[in-house]
Amino acid sequence: MKLLTPVVPDRSAPLGAANPLAKLVAALLLMVALFASLDGVTAGMILVVLLGLLPVSGVSPGALLGRSWLVLFAAVSVAVINTLLAPAQLGPTLLEAGPIRIGADTALNGLALGVRLLAIALAGLLALATTDPVDLADALMQHWRVSPRFALGALAALRLLPSFAVEWQTIGLARRARGINAGRSPVAWLRLMGGRLLSLLVGGVRRATRMAVAMEARGLGSRPCRSAARPQPMRAADWAWIAGALLLAVGAVAVSMLIGTWRPLVGG
Repeated sequence: MKLLTPVVPDRSAPLGAANPLAKLVAALLLMVALFASLDGVTAGMILVVLLGLLPVSGVSPGALLGRSWLVLFAAVSVAVINTLLAPAQLGPTLLEAGPIRIGADTALNGLALGVRLLAIALAGLLALATTDPVDLADALMQHWRVSPRFALGALAALRLLPSFAVEWQTIGLARRARGINAGRSPVAWLRLMGGRLLSLLVGGVRRATRMAVAMEARGLGSRPCRSAARPQPMRAADWAWIAGALLLAVGAVAVSMLIGTWRPLVGG
């Protein structure tokens, strides 16, 4: 359950020091361009730039990969499945083995889909992994006037994620101590995994209920106006991140249109 352990951002890094809302808006602009484009050139250009931002993000590539390997696996799986199970293999033969034939154009389309998924995921990961949840909650309340009940409730939920990883390990050790083992049976493994997930869900609901009662008892949401102990100003560098994301999104689409590879989501 390492996926539930949050990454600690480096506040001294250029991307880590940016305003959380600036990073969210920048990621949203890139995602709009990626969702609207089906070609691989647009997604490839954005993905290359996002990978180039890793040294200034304040997050090590190893830590980011440790939390996002499922996304990488999903992107590779989507590319392979859409290539092998395509209704028709287009273009010249790239690979032929018995009844399996892979066309070059079909393989490029599958690769473009996988790169597009990776770019969308990386844009969101860089925005969230480099943001402290406390800073995000403060910025949402100060700039977007989000309800404190919602912002601090979401913050409390994020703070509970590491405890889920610890509890998952505790449940597994307790079952092992009782001699509960699936052996080599996949059916038994699935049944035990379902029971383990149910135990985790029940424990999470109980913990969330207790925390909600404690937050209400401390006056959360009793007043519509709250003071800001940690100001989150929008500086010139924050607007530069947004402008850079907009230029990247427009530029990637423009380059794809100029070379004739752009395929829009609607009407393509």
